[in-house]
Amino acid sequence: MKPIRLISGFLTVGFWTLLSRILGFAREIMILALIGPLGGADAFYAAFRLPNMFRRFFAEGAFNAAFVPMFSKKYEAGEDPARFANDAFNGLALVVLALTSIAMIFMPAFVWLTAEGFYGDPRFEETVGYGRIVFPYIVFMSLAALFSGVLNATGRFATAAAAPALLNVFAVAAMTLAYVLGQEVVIWLVWTVPFAGLAQLALVWRAADRAGIRIRPSRPRWSADMSAMITIAIPAALASGVMQINLVVGQLVASRTEGAVSWLFAADRLYQLPLGVIGIAVGIVLLPDLSRRLKARDDDGARHAYSRASEFALALTIPSAVALLIIPLPLVSVMYERGAMTPADSEAIAWATAIYGLGLPAFVLQKTLQPLFFAREDTRSPFRYALGAMAVNAALAFGLHPCIGWMAPAVATTAAGWIMVLQLALGARRFGDVTRFDARFKAKLWRIILAALAMGGALAILAQQLSDALITDGIRYAALALLVFAGMAVYFGIAHLIGGINLKELRRGGRS
Repeated sequence: MKPIRLISGFLTVGFWTLLSRILGFAREIMILALIGPLGGADAFYAAFRLPNMFRRFFAEGAFNAAFVPMFSKKYEAGEDPARFANDAFNGLALVVLALTSIAMIFMPAFVWLTAEGFYGDPRFEETVGYGRIVFPYIVFMSLAALFSGVLNATGRFATAAAAPALLNVFAVAAMTLAYVLGQEVVIWLVWTVPFAGLAQLALVWRAADRAGIRIRPSRPRWSADMSAMITIAIPAALASGVMQINLVVGQLVASRTEGAVSWLFAADRLYQLPLGVIGIAVGIVLLPDLSRRLKARDDDGARHAYSRASEFALALTIPSAVALLIIPLPLVSVMYERGAMTPADSEAIAWATAIYGLGLPAFVLQKTLQPLFFAREDTRSPFRYALGAMAVNAALAFGLHPCIGWMAPAVATTAAGWIMVLQLALGARRFGDVTRFDARFKAKLWRIILAALAMGGALAILAQQLSDALITDGIRYAALALLVFAGMAVYFGIAHLIGGINLKELRRGGRS
């Protein structure tokens, strides 16, 4: 994939992911305003965590690591990729349907294991009820992830990147309708989740059909390819499972403080915006590209792709992290504080946002480092590294809770993220020159950091000047927009002038 074509893929996925994240913000704003941390949002978030957790086990973890590289190689070589995809589809469907059946029966145990602090108050029974409604979402989303992998491997990024936005579109529409009709908003929201999953599956299924990859339900068939994929997928699923255990540990600690589950979830949405737009976009585009290059023994091309992906990711991530550290309260208060949300809630979310901001570069770098292993079908090493990160996360989350309370999970997540990056970077050295950044990356990195620091100073000064406007109804949205766009202008202007970013290259990538 040529440099401009690679950047074009990043921008395509990034654009649709950004749109989805913006709609996700609208969803979270409505949940916190119409339901509130103390009005049922804690229960909804804990219930919704369950299908998302297992989705990352079976879909994003296992299939990104195992299915995508194998499918990419078969597609490139013309080795009947559709048959392989069909076998993978039927095997995955069997697993997630069995899991859903088990979850429906043992939902109280699932809730107790993931939100033990709810036990003994009304949130527990609410979460169990909501969990039984939303859990079938995993069936649709896991299968949608497979179709998205097919589309990404064939270079059709737009539909797969756009599909997740449907959940947020459906959720916003349902909550708006419930509010207008005077109905219970949380009930409408909960029932919307599985239907949104079905719509996402239908969208990517149709797109795969149009791409010429015809996949249909049939009896699962065991084959040598399935055996090879499972061998790769199990460590990948376990590695993703370790990361999900980190999230569960955080929720377990947070569930001991009323409202904290919602605070952490809201902060998570803020840092997930740049993570999703940048890190996930880069990871999605980079993995199939590396797989094809390594199969063709194009090590120089693989090194170039890895360096450009990391350069692109850090050029957008570092300033995002600085912004989350410098202006978390203005971001949170303007975006979330209304209805059932109080200033105390905003302050709590702002603290968590700043802590996550410290870890944002680590979370994004994981997305560029992991494909180096997955493209070689090595999923065991990331699993071992994830175990180490999990130990750090659990020790800090439980160990710091007596000292800093509900914020301990945020500190633990950030620390574990950097530990994971360190392990991945050291472990990737054995792959040789492919994993060493080229001279262009090294020349640009310090310029990117310098421009981001200049932007941080400008944001701090401007936020102080706009402090009254940022808390005044009617103009606070304009004040925040001014703050954000001024920060972007300072960063991109300085970065372009000193050679950290080539804006012409970005524009060409966007038109490719």
